[in-house]
Amino acid sequence: MLTVDFDRLGVGANDLVLDAGCGEGRHSFECFARGARVYSLDMDMESVRKARYTLAYMLRSKQAPEDGGYLTHIGDTLNLPFRNETFDHVICSEVMEHVDDDYRACGELTRVLKTGGTIAITIPTTISECIYGAITYEYFTSPGGHVRIYFPKKISQIMRENGLDIYDIGFKHSFHTLYWMIRCVVGLHLDAHPFTRMYHTFLTYAMKSKLLGRIEDFFDYFFPKSLVLYAIKR
Repeated sequence: MLTVDFDRLGVGANDLVLDAGCGEGRHSFECFARGARVYSLDMDMESVRKARYTLAYMLRSKQAPEDGGYLTHIGDTLNLPFRNETFDHVICSEVMEHVDDDYRACGELTRVLKTGGTIAITIPTTISECIYGAITYEYFTSPGGHVRIYFPKKISQIMRENGLDIYDIGFKHSFHTLYWMIRCVVGLHLDAHPFTRMYHTFLTYAMKSKLLGRIEDFFDYFFPKSLVLYAIKR
């Protein structure tokens, strides 16, 4: 499940890409499959291990070009362990809403991006977050959850002030908007609830269906879960 459009971001073979807050590696896998050299970074050890396992499997099974490469890190987006102007592209997907100092995080992401390089930052949409918060207090009080609701104007201002010029925007995951509404209604802590399981099965099927993919692309313009901002470093 990709939130970032890699053609819009411009990732190609031999590019050096940072996947900051990679989670279990979904965007790193696409970078690697395109022949890029990807650095996958996250604070969660278990997520990094899963990402590394899949990247290693892709290499062994020749699902990625031989001239690509990967490296996984335990690290903090607020204090990136890389030199200035290191990466051709940076991906930061569904991370900014979790960090206490989003301005500093954006500054760090910009610092390690080469001048003229591109970055994709994805955040939850304002409307979806307000709906979830209205349904249950758990959404913003659960450990490791979101610490703020973003308005597009605010995140755009933070990016501009850190030297990033937005050149494109996108909307994704309308089907997931409904999934999180269901979870909020039945209880975020009830992962095994029958309604949650049934809809999760539908999401898994939808990711493999071209028809449902096109339907979701249509509804992304009406009730998306994620907003994607593409920018270039001045």
